[in-house]
Amino acid sequence: MTSESDRPADRPIDRPADRPADRPTDRAADGAPRPLPDLHALQLLVCVAETGSLGRAAARLRISQPSASARMRTLERRLGLRLLDRSTSGSRLTPAGAVVGDWARSLLEQAEALVAGAAALRSRQDHRLLVTASLTIAEELLPGWLVALREEAPDTHVGLTVTNSSGVIEALRRGSCDLGFVEGPWVPDDLHRTVVGRDRLAVVVAPGHPWTRRRRPLTGRELADTPLLLREPGSGSRETLEKALRPYDGVAVPILELGSTAPLRSAAAQGLAPAVLSALAVQEDVDHGRLREIEVDPAVPLRRLLHAVWPKGRELPEAAVRLLGVAQAA
Repeated sequence: MTSESDRPADRPIDRPADRPADRPTDRAADGAPRPLPDLHALQLLVCVAETGSLGRAAARLRISQPSASARMRTLERRLGLRLLDRSTSGSRLTPAGAVVGDWARSLLEQAEALVAGAAALRSRQDHRLLVTASLTIAEELLPGWLVALREEAPDTHVGLTVTNSSGVIEALRRGSCDLGFVEGPWVPDDLHRTVVGRDRLAVVVAPGHPWTRRRRPLTGRELADTPLLLREPGSGSRETLEKALRPYDGVAVPILELGSTAPLRSAAAQGLAPAVLSALAVQEDVDHGRLREIEVDPAVPLRRLLHAVWPKGRELPEAAVRLLGVAQAA
């Protein structure tokens, strides 16, 4: 049996096969990732190679010479290499410094490309505006606003999503749009709001409907007791009507409720039932005689404000501010 003292002095000590003694590692002795070199220090190293002097390199980069010296010492310590030969006549790269300098040039070119690419992406984002709007505003008002915005800021690209007022609020809370437009009577406290227009609900029927022969306005009770053609729950039109008819026990069960205005106008024109819709949305049908508007008792509050909304604590992008100005000026 051979003891530890009998082993020849020149016999190598076995090492694990996956960690030879001279194999480099990308981790420090404590297992933490090795720190990456600072790009500014690499830029300084390249300037030293080009100017032949740490002082001239510091002047080109507009930093003090003591700061430049400290930056180079930190880089040498971080890489574990001597990069500069310093003398009274100047500084020149060591062989290792020349190799690292070549690598640094390539890395700095890629970093500059990254910065330029990020700037291009940011520019596109600054000119892209995501808007979510309720149906009436999207169909009746936004087209004109967008034409005016195009004239004022032709580089702005608008992405529009159309939903009901509840959907607009949810989109803003998810962060999936920059600016919203709603027509309902309720705006939650976590949103900023500003008035961009006014509208009212109109009761419309087919030209031959019995209500067209009425001599007095329709009362709130009559409207509440009549099965109607209505927008879906969550829409601004439905919320406004429900609020207006709350003193009369609310709306009756609708004949038909849809998330779109056009088929409701068509159903009303064909005599299916009266419809309660945005006056903006039915104006053309009324002007051409396809629908007749019925006067409603002024005590029934069917007027409403149209609002632009956005989250509190979030700054509006410039394109959204421009669109908001266009809407308020219209």
